[in-house]
Amino acid sequence: MAFQPIKWPWHVEAAGHLKYTVRPMKAKEQDKLLQLLNARFEKNPHRHKGHTWKSVLARLERTPTALTSLAAMEASGGEPDVIGCDAASGQFLFCDCSPESPPGRRSLCYDRDAWLSRKENRPSGSAVEAAAAMGIALLNEEQYRALQRLGEFDTKTSSWVATPEDVRSLGGALFCDRRYGKVFVYHNGAQSYYAARGFRGLLRV
Repeated sequence: MAFQPIKWPWHVEAAGHLKYTVRPMKAKEQDKLLQLLNARFEKNPHRHKGHTWKSVLARLERTPTALTSLAAMEASGGEPDVIGCDAASGQFLFCDCSPESPPGRRSLCYDRDAWLSRKENRPSGSAVEAAAAMGIALLNEEQYRALQRLGEFDTKTSSWVATPEDVRSLGGALFCDRRYGKVFVYHNGAQSYYAARGFRGLLRV
């Protein structure tokens, strides 16, 4: 790996606000990251049939901030890779493709409101805020199922997914996993957190 797993750098500020800061990348780190992404892209052609690394690289070069997000995804164990292209915008879709839920993003409740609702034993952060700080979005259920058609993921862990407002407004949140050869969607209280649950993100470049 080009980057060592990082400790989740959440900081608790005034009024209980959680802040996550992604540090700037050095030129050598950018080069190593691009080499890593290239190697992963070439190793998994089934994830992005009909697309070339040259085309992906051209988009990355025009969107330098994307590398910071990809570095955060990589450093927290997400193993991002291209899983498709938006036909309307031409944007490539990077997604966390680690076999299990990214280890550097586990033990997080769903969002800030959930974190604030806990009066004790608060986790180090929340999935929604972490994703926003990294410049990525949580996969929704449809996107999660699309990812699972490209391989087998979360067979031992689970991942929070973007939750519809009608569910979230009642205090719940959704998560998914793969068991017995099938993909399942479940619900939990949004304030819950588990050592075997993280989240997977999507980045448009």
